[in-house]
Amino acid sequence: MAFEQLQHVSPPLHIHVKMAAERCDSVNMDPDIEFLSDDELEREADGYKEQGNAFYIQKDYAEAFNYYTKAIDMCPKNASYYGNRAATLMMLCRYREALEDSQQAVRLDNSFMKGHLREGKCHLSLGNAMAASRCFQKVLELEPDNSQARQELKSAESILEYERMAEIGFDKRDYRMVVFCMDRALESASACHRFKILKAECLALLGRYPEAQSVASDILRMDSTNADALYVRGLCLYYEDCIDKAVQFFVQALRMAPDHEKARLACRNAKALKAKKEEGNKAFKEGSFDVAYVLYSEALTIDPNNIKTNAKLYCNRATVGSKLKKVEQAIEDCTNAIKLDETYIKAYLRRAQCYMDTEQYEEAVRDYEKVYKTEKTKEHKHLLEHAQLELKKSKRKDYYKVLGVDKNSTEEEIKKAYRKRALLHHPDRHSSASAEVQKEEERKFKEVGEAFSVLSDPKKKSRYDSGQDLEDEGMNMGDFDANNIFKAFFGGPGGFSFEASGPGNFFFQFG
Repeated sequence: MAFEQLQHVSPPLHIHVKMAAERCDSVNMDPDIEFLSDDELEREADGYKEQGNAFYIQKDYAEAFNYYTKAIDMCPKNASYYGNRAATLMMLCRYREALEDSQQAVRLDNSFMKGHLREGKCHLSLGNAMAASRCFQKVLELEPDNSQARQELKSAESILEYERMAEIGFDKRDYRMVVFCMDRALESASACHRFKILKAECLALLGRYPEAQSVASDILRMDSTNADALYVRGLCLYYEDCIDKAVQFFVQALRMAPDHEKARLACRNAKALKAKKEEGNKAFKEGSFDVAYVLYSEALTIDPNNIKTNAKLYCNRATVGSKLKKVEQAIEDCTNAIKLDETYIKAYLRRAQCYMDTEQYEEAVRDYEKVYKTEKTKEHKHLLEHAQLELKKSKRKDYYKVLGVDKNSTEEEIKKAYRKRALLHHPDRHSSASAEVQKEEERKFKEVGEAFSVLSDPKKKSRYDSGQDLEDEGMNMGDFDANNIFKAFFGGPGGFSFEASGPGNFFFQFG
């Protein structure tokens, strides 16, 4: 704001004398000036004002303030002195004091246009757009062509519109809209704590805690008793899962403003959330998984806005769910935790383990890759490599499944399983079936032979179990004939045939 040199038209002499007397009749004289005449007092005050003007031009606002104050002390009923000091206070961003001086100036002289203009600017800076509008309208009554007042009036109208939009946005939980509106409003209302607090509260609700804390802390540095700022500081701590510290701020806010409903509600939620979470943890440690599951579920209903705590609660419930064999529910809980907090490593690890348990290896690999990219530890690398190996193994033929045996089956159990499956799928057994069925049974017969050739050979079986490629070291799985394996298994050369002994009954006969 550029300094405005006040222009004052002198009234006729007899009025001037009367005004001087009125302006100076309440001065508290010091011993050096108590015998000065009214004209001498006014000249002395004008001298201080001129010195204040000089310092103002030099942007030494502290000294300008001092000299304007001296002028006011000499003649406390001169509107222009208050107007100039108000301008200086505005440059020092001391808008509340500037507002008082501006109001005093127009009380002394209601036709003092610059006093009304400065009062309006102070109201605008402090966020009181309605009062600012009235001041600018008064200026336009005095000077209809005042372009500055017209521009400031538009700014006041814009602030009122941003306030209206912010209120709608807050009710709809559109906190980004509120932050946008408050940023725009603060361009004109730079000293409005109310707008800053609303912006900080919405930043906290958006999870942008450092920004919210910065705004609240700036206000607390200027006013340590500001209940709204104390509430926002507590809200940030609460949403960052520092519940004990948060409660301290909420309690302090309530001391400053006992009827602060938001602080009261947040304090109650914080205490309830902490208590319920601790009950769930206790039940889990005691092995009461069903009870812990219910308690974590109840805790999740207390405050949907508490993102970090709820992410932990979802992950805790997922841990309990996996213990209760609710694996799909556990995966969903981990996913919900990650949606709330994309940096939550524990939730990725828990979900990856659930994917491994349900043989969803591609999903497990994705989660472990995310974890290892974030935290390159030996443990995370081992988990990733294990998941990658299981994924690779899952894409091969499952020879154990082909034979219908498990990984711990003995050599005799593998032979017995091969005998049963080979006889079941041998092409001769299906010679009277359709061409399509014959083709499918032939495929299965070859697959059974392939499985047996691997699982009956200790070297091949070892490589297969470890996930290595069997084609390495000359173990080409294309180099075998299922019929040769069949003949070798059932003993001796010669032909063989399946003959029906009744509907659905076959017997094998060596030729």
